[in-house]
Amino acid sequence: MAAVDFYFSTLSPFTYLAGRRPWEIAARHGVTLNLKPLDIIALFPRTGGTPPAQRHPARQEYRLIEMQRQAAALGMPINLKPAHWPTNAAPSSYAIIAAQAAGGGDLAQLVTSILSACWAEEKDIADDAVIRACLDGAGFDPALADSGLLAGAETYAQNLEDAVTAGVFGAPFWVTADGARFWGQDRLADLDAHLAGGQA
Repeated sequence: MAAVDFYFSTLSPFTYLAGRRPWEIAARHGVTLNLKPLDIIALFPRTGGTPPAQRHPARQEYRLIEMQRQAAALGMPINLKPAHWPTNAAPSSYAIIAAQAAGGGDLAQLVTSILSACWAEEKDIADDAVIRACLDGAGFDPALADSGLLAGAETYAQNLEDAVTAGVFGAPFWVTADGARFWGQDRLADLDAHLAGGQA
């Protein structure tokens, strides 16, 4: 089965706004999603970007406008300035990496619940209890939050290198097996159309 690499950050509001749609699109076209959570703050300077806090005030302001506009269009709640953002994205990313390797649960539920915890529920996704609750709610062993930390750290770092090599510069970002790239939750329709054309 063909796979689509799905690069994202658990701190990304636009990944949150993608919701379950990436998995729905993948299922519709018989492809799998290869989840590649990464350190978005480390990605920006390596690809010509700037972290949100360092951007010009006009860009910061428009980012919030766009987040609110897109959330309203999708009918999704969003806190434009979450109480626990930014936070350490590594622990939640390691949990996703461990869950993908372990299998047996609902990865879409896990990822969306972690993102929702940050952007809609005012929870700290670096908190072990929050991560464990998300794992449990998605049908995974909560102990995955503490297992395979070295492997998780290595994969997390490798995902960043893979992203740079693949031409990824933001999140969410999808790269198909044939090298087509799609940046942003507002490009999911384009990814859908690409896969519908028999390309992967």
